[in-house]
Amino acid sequence: MLQLLCGYSKEEFLAKIAVELERALAHRAVNGLPGDATPRVLARGRDWTVSDVVCTSGPRDRSFEERHSWVSIAVVAAGSFQYRCKSGRELMTPGSLLLGNAGEYFECGHEHAAGDRCVAFQYAPDYFEALAPPAGIVPGFRLGRLPPLRALSPLVASACAGLTGYKNASWEELSILFAGSVVQLASGVSRSDGSNSAAVAARVTQAVRTIERHRDTPLDLRSLALESRLSPYHFLRAFSRLTGLTPHQYVLRTRLREAALRLTDSGSADITKVLDVALDCGFGDVSNFNRAFRAEFGVNPRTYRLQAQRRFCE
Repeated sequence: MLQLLCGYSKEEFLAKIAVELERALAHRAVNGLPGDATPRVLARGRDWTVSDVVCTSGPRDRSFEERHSWVSIAVVAAGSFQYRCKSGRELMTPGSLLLGNAGEYFECGHEHAAGDRCVAFQYAPDYFEALAPPAGIVPGFRLGRLPPLRALSPLVASACAGLTGYKNASWEELSILFAGSVVQLASGVSRSDGSNSAAVAARVTQAVRTIERHRDTPLDLRSLALESRLSPYHFLRAFSRLTGLTPHQYVLRTRLREAALRLTDSGSADITKVLDVALDCGFGDVSNFNRAFRAEFGVNPRTYRLQAQRRFCE
């Protein structure tokens, strides 16, 4: 469902990320530091977190028993390591997914090579159960790993792209897609979500109307799903299939269209600041607004306004 843009492949993103891992390992070697795992939070919500975790441990570093506090799905972006959990011992390689149940103990070791880098998605247990497709699937992983599967390649590539600063989807949406997809694949269940049924189409339509009415206010994916009486995973898939955009993309483009209309308004063009337009249309800061506007319309907001003024004067 999510696809990479600009011709980049998953392998190209993984190669770029591997360079950053090598730098971290070189820094450790030069400074004589012990190996450790350093997480950097990329995004978080009330019941979920996404982190960039760089580990510089190697064969000489001792592995310690740890505990998953939340449900965990970690995408291995670079490097490799051994993962031991309740279900057994697994070799984690780039493109594979580490699976962990809340409350279970585990160990990670680097017996054969140093370093790895992962994108770690963590979920509060109750929230994770609500994300899973309501198709009779019992929550809880029986496996410790999913190998690099073709069905997961678009999601893995999107997660890795996020590490490089390439934002083609929101982290919240990716976390939901990973949760639903991994639960189905790990349980061996493949089931249609009924996204094209009349009832679901009606609910998505109401969500679209809600976005149009409240496009300048914060819109939480979970709230939209709740209003639609669908699980977040089901809602995200249904919305994307029926509209051609994810909710994040739809909200962004709705706000950008509103901003373009305000900038085109010749009556207020000289007195309304670009910052005011950005804030009025729901953008938190002007730099983010400028980047999104240029990506959508090919020019920055000020240039767009000047071009609109010229058209009105012709």
